[in-house]
Amino acid sequence: MSQNKLKALCARAALDYILPKLHGRTILGIGTGSTTNLFIELMAQEKIRLKGAVASSIATKKLLEKHEIKVFKLDEVDSLELYIDGADESNSSLELVKGGGGALTQEKIVAAASKEFVCIVDHTKWVSNLGEFPLPIEVIPTSIKYVSKEIKEMGGDPEHRKGVITDNGNLIIDVKGLYPISKPKSLEKDLNNIAGVVTNGIFALRPADKIFVASNSEVSEYSRSLASS
Repeated sequence: MSQNKLKALCARAALDYILPKLHGRTILGIGTGSTTNLFIELMAQEKIRLKGAVASSIATKKLLEKHEIKVFKLDEVDSLELYIDGADESNSSLELVKGGGGALTQEKIVAAASKEFVCIVDHTKWVSNLGEFPLPIEVIPTSIKYVSKEIKEMGGDPEHRKGVITDNGNLIIDVKGLYPISKPKSLEKDLNNIAGVVTNGIFALRPADKIFVASNSEVSEYSRSLASS
């Protein structure tokens, strides 16, 4: 089965899961990336009734508006019941690496503001240890040389993602050489404590609450309560 079909399977599973929770007053948090785009397309096809959505990126905002789904700014809503997004890597503790699309900061903010975070991935993103995928870090432009030096001292191999400016006007550094990330929470904190770092792509302090993983026509479901038991 192609990767796109696998992504569509987990998008379908996530929509089936959240449908009983939705009503005309619901505002969804919606992430960025190809799997999330399929989720949006599916919602539009089935004419799901929502009050609107909070988008984690300009690209997601444009797609939602294309389908006439009202987009709110996060500071216009009191809270979000649900956040739907993909990931570049996910583990059995439902900790994630995200940011391949460059929207990690807004994704992290929307995830933090949501009561439930539902992640949708295909089986290629389900890993034993995080860190094989280059870890994205958003940095203030004037700090890129300093941040890169600090990351090298931590054992990482940083590379500036050329030609990419985030929605916040910042730069992205992709870091190799940290695999395996044995203590995701500690590393997330340590990287965020480097002056000039806006945030990094480890989602361990606020992991997913539920993950749908598509593989060979089947979708497996993992929840944080089960993962921690």
